[in-house]
Amino acid sequence: MTLTVPGGTVLSVVIGSRAYGLETEESDVDRRGVFVTPTPLFWRFDKPPDHVEGPLPEQFSWEVERFCVLAIEGNPAALECLWSPVVELVTPVGERLLALRRAFLSGKAERAFAGSAARQFRRLGPEDPPRPGGDVRRWKMAMHMIRLLLSAAHLAGHGEPLIEVGGHRDRLLAVRWGKTPWAEVLEWRRRLLAELDERPGSALPGRPDRAAVEEFLADVRRSAL
Repeated sequence: MTLTVPGGTVLSVVIGSRAYGLETEESDVDRRGVFVTPTPLFWRFDKPPDHVEGPLPEQFSWEVERFCVLAIEGNPAALECLWSPVVELVTPVGERLLALRRAFLSGKAERAFAGSAARQFRRLGPEDPPRPGGDVRRWKMAMHMIRLLLSAAHLAGHGEPLIEVGGHRDRLLAVRWGKTPWAEVLEWRRRLLAELDERPGSALPGRPDRAAVEEFLADVRRSAL
């Protein structure tokens, strides 16, 4: 399939299972991107969209300012774009954004990844665990809950998210297909949470470099006049 992107795209990456190293024959190609809107369009009463879907299936793109707001808050979906190992398109502006990626990081990112894992856990309904080999959707959620905790722990220990989890592939896919007893999933979750709670310090800064991100945005808006 030929890559097609929205106008003004500066970065297009693949996320999801194909970036995580968890792809199977059934896996879609999930794409995320960042685009820049011409600055004069913001001077009108009707503002341009801050995101668009498509044109390809499973493709979603943010306008650069919206993307930066999400990333600086530690949003996992946005940060995964900056560390995706599969970059399909990048312009000079996109290269500047990738070079700036550590400016977005802070303790908020660790909390956001762990918080996303906690929401997945609540949605799973732990009081009514998925049956072995049944309810594929819930087992997939369980796999991603663990993946998010692995990334949170990697953020705290190494100062960047863990995207490609090939080293855990077999074990994560065993969860994905409901082959791992629920008690083992809970124990894995417990150990990762303990690792986060007991770590004496974090490799992440206390706050993101908001000034650097803001200067990047200002330069982008000036260049898009």
